[in-house]
Amino acid sequence: MAQPAHTAQSTAVRLHCFAHAGAGDSAFRRWNRAVGSGVEAVSWPLPGRDRRRREPRITTRAQLLADLKPLFEQIADEPAVPYVLYGHSLGGTVAYAVARALAEARLPQPALVAIGACPPPDAPAALAGAAGLPDAELLRVLDRYGAAPPGAEPGDLWHRMVLPVLRDDLRLALDLRTTAEGPLTAALLAVNGSEDRLADAAALAGWQRWTTGRTVRRTLPGGHFFVRGQELPRLLGRAARTAARIAARGPGTDPGTHRTHRTDSTDRGEAR
Repeated sequence: MAQPAHTAQSTAVRLHCFAHAGAGDSAFRRWNRAVGSGVEAVSWPLPGRDRRRREPRITTRAQLLADLKPLFEQIADEPAVPYVLYGHSLGGTVAYAVARALAEARLPQPALVAIGACPPPDAPAALAGAAGLPDAELLRVLDRYGAAPPGAEPGDLWHRMVLPVLRDDLRLALDLRTTAEGPLTAALLAVNGSEDRLADAAALAGWQRWTTGRTVRRTLPGGHFFVRGQELPRLLGRAARTAARIAARGPGTDPGTHRTHRTDSTDRGEAR
């Protein structure tokens, strides 16, 4: 069962992070410094990778929610601690599924749901149906979209160690997309990379259909894995602090009461 990876600190708002397909804790390494003061970044790695590499991998929504039971318990036990969900690529669909499940369980809601490099469930997704492809064909598809390391080929270390995890993550992504239903109520931040061939700005704009709350869009430099740069954690740190301040003012100033959009070519300030 999932256990968070984080650095203990005095927390004004908690940022729960879910990685892209094939990745684990390493996707958010050093984020606690990058997000800035008052924000604690907590990663929730799925089984089958990093420190959980010996655990059976999961491929369905039901298995995901069972695995994330400690997250639900933490949120229930700390109702006064505001929190933000961020998911990158596969993790974006995970963040949506978690937010929906939290609402269904009538648990405290996130101050913000942030989605990066991930089309909404009702939009075409180039890799959604690729899990069943033969290895060589799957590698070609991943390479076409910049989702495999340069030169990856059948039989190499990446193919043996990472591809099986990534394949099961694609199965999970497909199940999460096909079982998605109903909009969120939380404010939503959708972020894309300026050179991302898998999830461009037009695709990310579709997330406005998946919340009744306010939506904000941002474009950051980079391709599909802009999660590895410094711009994203800085943006999310500012957005988390802003969302927490708005939530602290009470229901009358909930960002969901005014549905607006902003689109910038690059981030220059707080998402608000």
